[in-house]
Amino acid sequence: MTKALLLVTANKYQRYKSADCPLALHKLMLARLNQLRIGLPFFSRTKVDPSAFRSQMSTATGKPEVATFASGCFWGVEHIFLKHYPPAQNKGILKTSVGYTGGTIPNPSYQAVCNADTGYAEAVRIEFDPNIVKYEELVEFFFRTHDPTLPNRQGNDIGSQYRSAIFVNSAAQRETAQSVKAAMAVHIPDYEKKQAELSQRGMISISQTELKKKEEGTKIVTEIVDAGEWYDAEDYHQLYLIKNPYGYECPAHTFYW
Repeated sequence: MTKALLLVTANKYQRYKSADCPLALHKLMLARLNQLRIGLPFFSRTKVDPSAFRSQMSTATGKPEVATFASGCFWGVEHIFLKHYPPAQNKGILKTSVGYTGGTIPNPSYQAVCNADTGYAEAVRIEFDPNIVKYEELVEFFFRTHDPTLPNRQGNDIGSQYRSAIFVNSAAQRETAQSVKAAMAVHIPDYEKKQAELSQRGMISISQTELKKKEEGTKIVTEIVDAGEWYDAEDYHQLYLIKNPYGYECPAHTFYW
């Protein structure tokens, strides 16, 4: 497991190195590689009882609904939702899992998703109680906590597996997601401001190619597609930043307004 993940990260670094990305990005990737070298032998250093991050429906007759979001490295996506909707505090999220969806091959592995064009996105699947939190609120939170203006990347994580996407589970979810996405146009200045701030702090690096594209006009590029087959990621990815509080977290997973 350790060698496999190190290989994945090293391959990412080689792709970034050959791309139109500044030296700062190369340094950041090397830092991430070192993080993994240090952290991987001590996976789950903080012992976590997964049941502490599970909750029950507020009514015996109610049924949970499912929301599926992709917005970059799934470690950080799951973590930011759990920080603000902890199941133990009865805020509506009942259970989360990270995994892969939107792809073409059966039973994908983390290494395959990172190294090949499988079509999969790293995503989080959220079971929630609609009596406590509405789907619309979760979609708004999704948009508030990542940058949906750059295609196929979040922060310095680059690739189609890091795309911004909402995988809808019903016609009602599609309508809600489209409505919320349309409303996000007013927040484009907020995304640009935060992007500039993170760049100035050396936390992200935007290539000249991407800057040129942005000159043509910033847009919300989030895909809204029907949910397809879902595959849970390997166990060590589940609740990763709860188990490893000092693990890698994409700097793009923050509040934009």
